[in-house]
Amino acid sequence: MTATAPAPRVGDLAPDFTLPGTAGADVALASFRGRKNVLLAFFPLAFTSTCTAELCAFSEDFDRFAGAGTAVLPISVDSVPTLKEFKAKYAMQVDLLSDFKRIVARAYGVLIEDKFFTHRAYFLIDRTGRIRWQHTEAELGNRRDDAELLRQIATLEA
Repeated sequence: MTATAPAPRVGDLAPDFTLPGTAGADVALASFRGRKNVLLAFFPLAFTSTCTAELCAFSEDFDRFAGAGTAVLPISVDSVPTLKEFKAKYAMQVDLLSDFKRIVARAYGVLIEDKFFTHRAYFLIDRTGRIRWQHTEAELGNRRDDAELLRQIATLEA
């Protein structure tokens, strides 16, 4: 069994990855460097109540995140077909990424090994690829409000 690494810290370079997404193409974190900020949003499982509310909110505020120069990358351990069905059911605008092998979840220290899914966690990465803010929810049913996430993003421009 592969152990989960400690979560990278604010100021660290974000661990790079490439994951398959619901848009049909692989998404590489490095592809955003120098172009956009990135909000990684690990969520435990598709079709659960808190995850559904969170991802629908990301879609509702899609233009606000884009206007703030930030790509939102929601990541779960669900398979691509499951995530495609989830995205279609709720008409989500955001591309959902599948970390089915749990490699990225382990690299970011958010995998709950005994449950084999992740904590709900956020990593805000600036255009240089450095983590500027991170938060892991104490309870799976909690989530950050988009307004709070957008306030964190606004600090990157300051």
